Amino acid sequence: MPLPETPQDASSDDAATGPESGERQPKRITQRGLWFEEFEVGAIYEHRPGRTVTEADNVLFTTLTMNTQALHLDAEYGAGTEFGERLVNSMFTLSTLVGLSVAQLTMGTIVANLGFSEISFPKPMRHGDTMYAETLIEDKRESKSRPGQGIVTLRHVAKNQHGDVVAVAVRQTLVKCAPST
Repeated sequence: MPLPETPQDASSDDAATGPESGERQPKRITQRGLWFEEFEVGAIYEHRPGRTVTEADNVLFTTLTMNTQALHLDAEYGAGTEFGERLVNSMFTLSTLVGLSVAQLTMGTIVANLGFSEISFPKPMRHGDTMYAETLIEDKRESKSRPGQGIVTLRHVAKNQHGDVVAVAVRQTLVKCAPST
């Protein structure tokens, strides 16, 4: 369900005063992502706070998605691998990476995910690791077939608390243009 349109600025005294009391009302700002025009190619957005991943997160995600890979669920099996322990499900890592960007970039302004052109996991996430994310705006263009919308290419990068890159994902999104006022 789309978010209701809310004026970002109260520019006149009439908009800022209550109709009955005559008292000045506070400016109201609704959190949202960026309109297409607000994305700046080459800008890097750092998404905070980070997200510390627990064993419970990993087991729940893994079982909910029916991924029965022993490397995510079986401590004895994990101990016998080159990693020496269970690892966080890489699909959880990817989902969390994208999720960390939503409030700052696409909340209420995205139309659709169009696809991923690159996904990699250079190092594993482990229980107790904290993920930090950032997004580089690689490209944007107005949609040729959907007036009032544009395509934005985002390069998401996740790093753990040590600064090791644990995931990279390049994603194309369809984003709304700013409403005309």
